[in-house]
Amino acid sequence: MPDRMIHGSRRLLLVAASIAVSLGVWGGAADGRASVTTRTPAFRWLQPQRSPDGWKLARLPSGKATFAYPRTWRPIRTDRGTASVALLGTGRTIRGYLNLTPRQGAETLANWASFRIEHLGDEGSTGVRRIASAHGLAFRSGQGTCVIDSYRTSRARYREIACLVAGNRTSSVIVGAAPSKTWAQQAGAIERAISSLRTD
Repeated sequence: MPDRMIHGSRRLLLVAASIAVSLGVWGGAADGRASVTTRTPAFRWLQPQRSPDGWKLARLPSGKATFAYPRTWRPIRTDRGTASVALLGTGRTIRGYLNLTPRQGAETLANWASFRIEHLGDEGSTGVRRIASAHGLAFRSGQGTCVIDSYRTSRARYREIACLVAGNRTSSVIVGAAPSKTWAQQAGAIERAISSLRTD
């Protein structure tokens, strides 16, 4: 009986290997991009999909990109030309944050992870640490590069997901962040909001 199980397992492994090779899972996809399923477990949550029932829609003033967010979050005023929402706590402390911005500088899909880390330092954040990054990620209307990182401000340490997503005509940056100590409570909503992103 054990021998029969071993031979059966070997046959299954051979079949699985053949399928994996044909799909380009082992060694990467044909275009060299990382496979989210096998190589980037930190981004398995990224499942492009429409917004959940009851969620609201945030839109860039240009109308060229949107994302969905929970009804308990509120729009807040940030830089001109962007769309931002937050989950506010007592004293208007930020418990969760989402921001959508048009691509504006020298960021590209190829350099995004390092660009974002350097940008955080340039803005005065300290203790910046990259946790994970991946490129070739599928979004609802394009492909993107994402980085997960943490950093400290004068108030608290934060964890964030920041993605640069290229659509057919435009590229947009979406960022979701929350204090590190409460990240686990907000991660699901932030990840779902990022998964809902559409950009022209």
